[in-house]
Amino acid sequence: MKFTKKKIATLNKCYALAHFEKEGQTYLICGAEKEDPTYLFDGEGNYLETICEGPGGNMTIEPFPGEPDVVLTTEAFYSPNNSAEAKIVIRTRTENGWTREVLCDLPFVHRFGILCVGEKKYLIACTLKSAHAFKDDWTCPGRIWVGEIDEDIRSYNSGHQLKLTALVSGLYRNHGFCKTTNNGTAAALVGADNGVYRVTAPHDGEDWKVEQLLEEKTSDMLYADFDGDGEKELVVFSPFHGEKLSVYHQSAEGFMEVWKYDHDLPFLHAIWLCEIDGRPTALVGNRQGDREFFALSYYDGAYHTDEIDRGAGATNAMTFVKDGKTVIMAANREIDEVALYIPE
Repeated sequence: MKFTKKKIATLNKCYALAHFEKEGQTYLICGAEKEDPTYLFDGEGNYLETICEGPGGNMTIEPFPGEPDVVLTTEAFYSPNNSAEAKIVIRTRTENGWTREVLCDLPFVHRFGILCVGEKKYLIACTLKSAHAFKDDWTCPGRIWVGEIDEDIRSYNSGHQLKLTALVSGLYRNHGFCKTTNNGTAAALVGADNGVYRVTAPHDGEDWKVEQLLEEKTSDMLYADFDGDGEKELVVFSPFHGEKLSVYHQSAEGFMEVWKYDHDLPFLHAIWLCEIDGRPTALVGNRQGDREFFALSYYDGAYHTDEIDRGAGATNAMTFVKDGKTVIMAANREIDEVALYIPE
């Protein structure tokens, strides 16, 4: 497993990543955590245009399903201590540039996703906290918010916002999020100090369903069948922005830890599920210490890690397929570098 690194941009405190396909072409997006631009690249990593000069605060970027010229992004979430004005906005690509409309004002919104069930599309959005009175105040827990999106995403604006319902409350340091499925229905995992929750979208006449899978304090997680036994494992960072990387295997007693990385990884943050060499693979990166970035997968009867980079400090990573190969894109926040890792 070898990659050639290609730096494609310098972007102050680069953070959120996304990609979409249009007319057979791949497009890549990177947004900044602080008050900096959001850039659009082609599938080779060539800069195409600036989606917006600011205001930044991009924790999540989500291309809207079925609308290749529309992306949703968080805005104005600059840190856990500076995100009371955060919101989700709609960025639409037009002949005259990118437009902006507000989907919903949602203070402290950190992660979100779109879950599709048939023709219906649902927003699931997670707030890290609900309020604070002073720096590093965590006494007001966050929530999971949900809402059904109108057929025309372009109908929303600051005066006509998406209506949201608080599905789950009382989640402290509500940070982790990943999309998955549950028995074929779109779902998401949410990670907080309270543990890991699986949230399944409405389907077949049923309402939203919430199940707790794990009680471990969780910063981020992935959910996939890594060992090929037919049951999904949990790859978990703990606690909040913590240093512990573990794998939990499902058993009759619930999820049990079966593997742990052999040393601490300070400020674990980047995590992404992909397939490399035909195997489910977790991309993992931390932002302090040696700033490791590696692939975690299961083969030859055990879990293994394969180094991809070191010293860059990836805050997020993602993959896309080009010419039949898995290409990695990373937002190396700690050195303000947007990079591709191209398989050799």
